[in-house]
Amino acid sequence: MSSIADKKPLFLPTITLGLAVLCSAALASDPVIVPEAASGFRASHTVEAKSAMAVTANAYATEAAVKILKAGGSAVDAGIAAQLVLGLVEPQSSGIGGGAFMLYWDAEKNKLSSWDGRETAPQAVDENYFLKADGSPMGFFEAVVGGHSVGVPGVIAMLEAAHKKHGKLPWADLFSPAITLAKNGFVISPRLHTLLVQMPKVAVNPAISAYFFSDATTPKAIGTRLKNPDYAATLKKIAKGGSKAFYQGTIAKNMVKAIHSDPNRTGLLSAADLVSYQSKERAAVCAAFHTYQVCGAPPPSSGGTTVIAILKMIEEIEKNTSTFTEADFIHTFIEASRLAFADRNTYVGDPDFVSVPTAGLVDSTYLAKRASLIKLDQRTPQTEAGKPPLAPQRITSASPELPSTSHFSIVDTEGNVLSMTTSIETAFGSRIFVDGFLLNNQLSDFSFTPTDSDGSKIANRIQAGKRPRSSMSPIIVFKDHKPQLAIGSPGGARIIDYVATSLYRILVEKQDLAAAISAGHIIAMGDTSELEIGRFTSELKNQLKARGHQFKERDQTSGLHGILIEDKKLKGAADPRREGQALGF
Repeated sequence: MSSIADKKPLFLPTITLGLAVLCSAALASDPVIVPEAASGFRASHTVEAKSAMAVTANAYATEAAVKILKAGGSAVDAGIAAQLVLGLVEPQSSGIGGGAFMLYWDAEKNKLSSWDGRETAPQAVDENYFLKADGSPMGFFEAVVGGHSVGVPGVIAMLEAAHKKHGKLPWADLFSPAITLAKNGFVISPRLHTLLVQMPKVAVNPAISAYFFSDATTPKAIGTRLKNPDYAATLKKIAKGGSKAFYQGTIAKNMVKAIHSDPNRTGLLSAADLVSYQSKERAAVCAAFHTYQVCGAPPPSSGGTTVIAILKMIEEIEKNTSTFTEADFIHTFIEASRLAFADRNTYVGDPDFVSVPTAGLVDSTYLAKRASLIKLDQRTPQTEAGKPPLAPQRITSASPELPSTSHFSIVDTEGNVLSMTTSIETAFGSRIFVDGFLLNNQLSDFSFTPTDSDGSKIANRIQAGKRPRSSMSPIIVFKDHKPQLAIGSPGGARIIDYVATSLYRILVEKQDLAAAISAGHIIAMGDTSELEIGRFTSELKNQLKARGHQFKERDQTSGLHGILIEDKKLKGAADPRREGQALGF
């Protein structure tokens, strides 16, 4: 059995402050896309509370969630309030124009549910949607900017469905914090300003330019009070009329009009697509890890299966190793992640359209065989997909999945737990700003090419009504059938490694929650590995190089927000790489 005490602290406690600029030339076939701009690294501390807690990406949203909790609201109620505020104050990352995955633990019924609010492709698309006239795939921003990339938003439908089952306060009451804030205004944060400065092709439409910019090229300054009366009016309609007011009527009409008249590239989303959208309640994917049960979102999210696969392969290596140093862990993590991503890229898609071997991807016997491919003393030259139980014949494909997303974790006074990851895909989504909110560009999460070079169909190809594969990884961890931890992160495909690393640090190494979230990130999604810049010692990097690893060092933009649930208290922490807040009572 391995000894955690054998590990050496080979990551550094500080980080360089830098801005990573998204490469506009990146193609959808590129599995490793440079993250959105980083906005610094600040201290993170574990916060304690007795009764209830919320951890979100922005103080305004956390305060709104806690206000609802203090009023007797459930975790779902608080989550709705948080999402509506995030769509206002962190519009680059999530909002009512996007989609989400949510796990919810009902303490009274002892039941875990998983909610799928992922966007769907319009009925008018075909599998050649992202191909140019010559048959080659579009460039990434060529596809993203404009109506062409907009899928049917799913957040409002998902939240309404969850509220009908798990809400305690009236639906309309949950809109009050966001409506008030939109009317009175909020202060532009350093991170929002940084992304307005650094992200390419933001001010491409008059509406988005008028709202965020002082002139054609100058974003409004940090500290500027930004009011959004259009968003307040939109929320009032949904508060009164429910999801029907969003998917039908004036709001729906305005979305369709904006998509079809976009000056950059028009899209095919129709009024009928909006009316027919349905969120789905699915069974969570769960598996044993050490003494815990780790549960995540099932396909079309690849998060649950891939996070679990990484952890279980590490556990398999660790239990057969007498000592397991920090260098051993990072080497094993890289190798396990490469193997898990090979399976993820091959098998995961929308289960309503393709056969996904969900149980096989987290099967202990299968993952033990996969782990046997890992050698502790050297990097495996190439990794290929395995053959999990009941897996169909399939080929590997990639999709870009940019990291403009948000995660929040909430525990209410009755012990109900929510873990929700929500996204509009890339920063500022499709750049379409309508009725006070941004529309997603989630269709670019599909593979841009529908077939492999031999003509084989790709599981994650675009099809009418289909949901694109996602890496969103909301997690709830259980021990002895009781929830112990809720956690998740933004970060595109990197979400999976962000979450898996943090889970290992928290559950196995028993690190303090804030310390685990703050620890240096390791990314391995294929042949290219990354280490978070400034976070690892020369000694460790040399040990990895000696085992054959080549890696890039760059800023990482996770937004890990977690809550540890102990017998008599809650512990929460927000990622120091963003501007989140943990607050409870």
